Amino acid sequence: MDINWILLRQISVLSIFFGVLLGAVTLIPYVGTVTFIFLICFIAPLVIWILVKYNCLSLTSIKDSVIVGAIAGFISYMGFSLIYVPVSVILMKFFHLAANYGVGLMLQNANFFILVVISVFMGVLGATVNAFTGFLTFCVMDMLSSFRK
Repeated sequence: MDINWILLRQISVLSIFFGVLLGAVTLIPYVGTVTFIFLICFIAPLVIWILVKYNCLSLTSIKDSVIVGAIAGFISYMGFSLIYVPVSVILMKFFHLAANYGVGLMLQNANFFILVVISVFMGVLGATVNAFTGFLTFCVMDMLSSFRK
């Protein structure tokens, strides 16, 4: 199997952009829950739609959509963690403020290793869910293209 490095870079850049953007928005109370659910579930359809719209990606199989969804989900969560976790720790330790109180309490006393393990675990969870939503995106796009013919 030959890896298309340009496509992988495009997926990574889009995923990191959306992850960092949602990491900043998730710090806002009450909005954070909705943006976090969007991050975990709907990054893959967004990335796939953008890449297909600009003819950078052509989904030919279910396997392609699942792989793109998993890559987008994991990388976007890692980008999210780069913004959300340090800012949340700083807010909790120095200012005693938390965007999400449960997460703030957990991050207040966690060491660096625990933060990395939690971030990687949640990244794998995001990759799994986004792989499934990437599959659903492929099915919907295939169904829509069959209706247009």
